[in-house]
Amino acid sequence: MKWIDSLRHYFEKHGFAVSSRFADKLGISVSNVRLFFIYISFVTLGFSFGIYLTLAFLLRLKDMIYTKRNSVFDL
Repeated sequence: MKWIDSLRHYFEKHGFAVSSRFADKLGISVSNVRLFFIYISFVTLGFSFGIYLTLAFLLRLKDMIYTKRNSVFDL
């Protein structure tokens, strides 16, 4: 059971914050978004996990492209 806890801790720490960013954008609870991904993954047999990873990749790519600069000298 120790490896399950370490695996859970790893995914909680490095989960790309997709669920929290969507919850902030939609104005709903993070736990509701996570439950949605869990339930939809059972219904679609893992297809939503692929969507989740795609969204995480796109959000990270967006963050790399659109960085907020404070001044002109940050170029």
